[in-house]
Amino acid sequence: MTREEQLIAFCQEAVRIPSPSGQEKGVAELCARKMEEYGFDEVQIDRYGSVLGRIHGSRPGRTILMDGHIDNVDVIDAPDWAHDPFGGEIDGGRIYGRGTSDMKGSVTAMISSAAHFAQDTGRDFAGDICVSCTVHEECFEGVSSREITRLAKPDFVIIGEATSTTVKIGQRGRAEVVVETEGKSCHSSNPEKGVNAVYHMMAVIEEIRKIVPNQHPILGRGILELTDIVSSPYPGASVVPALCRATFDRRTLVGEDEAVILGQVEAAIARAAKKVPDLKARVYLAEGREACWTGETISARRYFPAWLMEESYPDVRKVLAGLKEAGIAAPVSHFAFCTNGSHFCGEAGIPTIGYGPSLESLAHVRDEYIEIDQLIKACRGFACILGQLTM
Repeated sequence: MTREEQLIAFCQEAVRIPSPSGQEKGVAELCARKMEEYGFDEVQIDRYGSVLGRIHGSRPGRTILMDGHIDNVDVIDAPDWAHDPFGGEIDGGRIYGRGTSDMKGSVTAMISSAAHFAQDTGRDFAGDICVSCTVHEECFEGVSSREITRLAKPDFVIIGEATSTTVKIGQRGRAEVVVETEGKSCHSSNPEKGVNAVYHMMAVIEEIRKIVPNQHPILGRGILELTDIVSSPYPGASVVPALCRATFDRRTLVGEDEAVILGQVEAAIARAAKKVPDLKARVYLAEGREACWTGETISARRYFPAWLMEESYPDVRKVLAGLKEAGIAAPVSHFAFCTNGSHFCGEAGIPTIGYGPSLESLAHVRDEYIEIDQLIKACRGFACILGQLTM
């Protein structure tokens, strides 16, 4: 088979293996096996189940990491798909299936491009090229990537999320903010004997809605949006609720940290307390805990910082030069969603860009697909980027 045929088959094989978060074993083993077949110098699966492959150049230099996640969102509407969600079917120049765009197509292109680059150069390049295939990104953007950073120690990172082969230099961050109000339970036939936590939450939310998120000239506006409210006990059969919990999706900007995020809400609670003297409320960041396919448990607060690179940064210019060399027009913009870049650049401070095949809008949708032309073009682009970064 030609290289292009091998890449297409690799993508199809990856898509045919369902890999919801925590169940990525089959795809992880496939990626590790392909890396070994392609002659990567080192291949390992870390404690969370992510795969890390490394190719050594013949000259000393930096470590360039290409990163993509191998978990996919679940399929809950399979009968409504026109194509088998896990069939990897080709139709009209597209490969269909869950994870084609988000982001097994890109992962297979990164592994393939690293191998092709090493073969074509006879490994006559500076430094190391690493490819990471991370787990649990769909629920924990960047958390499993902390282990990849510890093992790979990258100097520059390419996030392979869908960009339509353009270049992304930043993203807003994400925080899951939880507000709780505490009341006093009683029988609802005598509500005056208790304190209704939901009414107190209503007062707090009224003040939270007065918060005006900041604006950024590149990343746009921050967001603080109520996503759910739950009272306890629930269902409250003739019982005044003693607890109410509300969750907010907070999209953050560079310069906004946990203190800023929580401080704004704490100020809103203080304003509400002036109107409701007996109000008891608190705010905190949600925490998550998930089981990995290796048996390890991954846990973290649901806070994933924003990040932004300067377009004039030397390595960003090298990336653009590499894509120009490949004949790929690559305007610069930013991601609309959260990625593993929250760890690499936002948390660890490692220079990072985004570049990958397919449209952002195809993630998580019914009849997800990737254009074969995009897959092949991205693979070519990755190799040309590596050429510029390892000179």
